[in-house]
Amino acid sequence: MVNVIIVLILVILLSFAVKSSIRHFKGEGACCGGGSGTVKTKKPKKKKLDGPVVAKRTVEISGMHCQNCANSVTRALNRIDGVAARVNLHTNRAEVLMDRMVDEDELKHAVEEAGYDVVDIKAL
Repeated sequence: MVNVIIVLILVILLSFAVKSSIRHFKGEGACCGGGSGTVKTKKPKKKKLDGPVVAKRTVEISGMHCQNCANSVTRALNRIDGVAARVNLHTNRAEVLMDRMVDEDELKHAVEEAGYDVVDIKAL
């Protein structure tokens, strides 16, 4: 009888773990500071550039697992003067618009300071 109770408890715990893992990999669970259950992260404010767009870059990023990760990268890039970024979690890429020339090393440094790795930067 004791063995049956222990097995039932283990099955219940395992089912919660599997369900949580599935949500995590879909980007729906608590990840990277996203909260304690459902991720209700504040979407970063859309940044508007002061002048016309003079350059566009695509930054390929690794290490993002959830929408909170993508929001962190967006905020980090948007802190740079003259840069407005949109990060797509599913493609692991950031589209960066610039109203002045910004060195690619500065973009890379901002992403790395947020805790992620830059795989590649391409001009659009």
